[in-house]
Amino acid sequence: MNISRVLSKQHHQLRRIKLWTYLFSTSAEEKIELPRRIPRGPTDILRALESTIQRDPTAAHYKYHDDPFLIPKSNATKRTYAMAREAGKKAAHWVRSENPELFNHKECDPPIEAFFPKVVFDENSEVTEDDLKRVIEKNQVSDAILINKLLAKQGAEISADTKQGLLELLCYNNGDDTLNEEFIEERWFRQSSRIRERQRKIWKDGHVAEEIFISIDNPTAEAYSAIIQGMAKYFQVDRANHLFEEAQQKGLVLNIDTYNSLIRVANFLKEGYELRWTYVINILQAINSAGIKPNLGTLNAVLHTLSTMGTSQNVKDLTLKTLRQFKDLGIEPCLGSWYYVLITYCKERGPKSNILSYILDEIEGKTFEIRDLTDTSFFVTAMDVSRNHLNDLNLGKRVHSLLLKGNNYNLIGDSFKESVYYRHYFALLLKNIPLEEFMQEVYYKLVPNIYVPEPSIMEEVLNQVEINGAVEYIPKLWSDMIIFEHSNRENLVNRVLNLMVNAHTADETDLAEKFGTIAWDIYTSINDNEERKYNQLSFTGDMLGNIMTLALQNNDFEKASTVMEKLDKGHTTIVGVPKFEALSLFVDHCIKNKAPSKAIRCIQYASDSGFPDAVVLGAKLNEQLTLDKNHLESLSKIVDLRVL
Repeated sequence: MNISRVLSKQHHQLRRIKLWTYLFSTSAEEKIELPRRIPRGPTDILRALESTIQRDPTAAHYKYHDDPFLIPKSNATKRTYAMAREAGKKAAHWVRSENPELFNHKECDPPIEAFFPKVVFDENSEVTEDDLKRVIEKNQVSDAILINKLLAKQGAEISADTKQGLLELLCYNNGDDTLNEEFIEERWFRQSSRIRERQRKIWKDGHVAEEIFISIDNPTAEAYSAIIQGMAKYFQVDRANHLFEEAQQKGLVLNIDTYNSLIRVANFLKEGYELRWTYVINILQAINSAGIKPNLGTLNAVLHTLSTMGTSQNVKDLTLKTLRQFKDLGIEPCLGSWYYVLITYCKERGPKSNILSYILDEIEGKTFEIRDLTDTSFFVTAMDVSRNHLNDLNLGKRVHSLLLKGNNYNLIGDSFKESVYYRHYFALLLKNIPLEEFMQEVYYKLVPNIYVPEPSIMEEVLNQVEINGAVEYIPKLWSDMIIFEHSNRENLVNRVLNLMVNAHTADETDLAEKFGTIAWDIYTSINDNEERKYNQLSFTGDMLGNIMTLALQNNDFEKASTVMEKLDKGHTTIVGVPKFEALSLFVDHCIKNKAPSKAIRCIQYASDSGFPDAVVLGAKLNEQLTLDKNHLESLSKIVDLRVL
């Protein structure tokens, strides 16, 4: 019996081995070649580790100190903290440039050039062409201009390649030094202001770039390409087009980027839509005649020009036709291409279009890398279309899912685009999902480390709180408003006060206490600013009436009396008057606390403010509280006791 078991067990093991061999063995024809070495970048391991985790939206960005007291919460402090950190880098650069002799030791092998001080050139420097090549490679524009000037003084001959490199450097940067690549935060916060600048001619006429081009005896196609692209980039469009025609007459074959740059400025060269499109067709025909293959830049340049040509159906048809023809050439659109399609179809005053849905069908679930500068405009525009053009929650969620896919968040753009994107996202969700879901799934997760709501979004949140009667969120929202520096905005403060007054918290003592605390915070904040002559926000009669009402609802008669005294003393300076209900409630609490003098002052204020029902308050006080002779005499001066 035991022998049978052993044999049976061996048989099963043998069958299992044969099965494994069949499943995992390779045929003689299949060859597995293992590479001797897989090239790795210096950060590949870090990227692999990063891919295993997701970003925690409740955690602050790593550039801020991980300390509750040092993590910025408002947009202003985020920018200040980040720029302060950048200022430290700039200070270190300044110390190195001012004291270069302290940084000449070369302890690292191989030497790290970035650690060494920058070579300084002046009018007395002895320079060679190699120095010029070096600064061109490092993108040091001002040094390149100076060295070129010194070489010209020396009568030194510069090779054609070096002169071409210098021309390209100057044309690309318009003769200006660029911001150091190390200053990431300054780029992050500065790009938004540049985007909003009006496009205008900023090319430096007669500058070094033009001098170098003129100095070339027989300019090559490369020289023409550089100067034309530079002029087109900085909107010296007429001269750029003139030089292009000159190069065409000479039979020079320019590079594809030159043609692309001219297509991009067609709307500056030609006024009418038909003239623009004719110009674009002529450039495309010139590309074909030159035997040059168009690229993604060509596609985006054509789409850019089409986006400036109105909302006609013909323009939309041309847009789709362009995409189809370039796809036949093997040129796939990038996010920037889809951005141009969106702004062509979804104009503010044009008819509604569902083109975004078709775009998402095409690109959903994919990850992207930057291929064009306008790639960073896609997500913010797509969310804008989802909110303002279509008000489509499903599309908005699809756009957001695409943004969070892989490394797509790198294409959000800069700080301004990121803020606008979330502004649209929050506004879309607020209108289309329950408030509780919004607060739990979106607000608490993204605010404040990912996004700080602007006052307009905070007002929309308060609107939804009012519509849904969800006053339990007010303490949290007010706390955030203080952190976000919104507590000095009169419309938001009044909105919060009105919500709390109308909340009817008689049965909820805890909430009434919190509302009373918020109201008193508002009072002390504005009052302290008035004393410091720092009047960003001033008291109004309605505001003080609401504060007094909330204090009374919290049974805090002392604070309510302070507010009433403020109203009485500032009768001639405070704009507006409180609601009569607030004054009546104060008189009720005066009767309850047996304070006839305060009640009489309140009735006097009501009479002076023109409330005809002041006599009703006088009657109530006279009936419910026994007044002495002095009190009756004071009350009789306000209302006619005989009528009472």
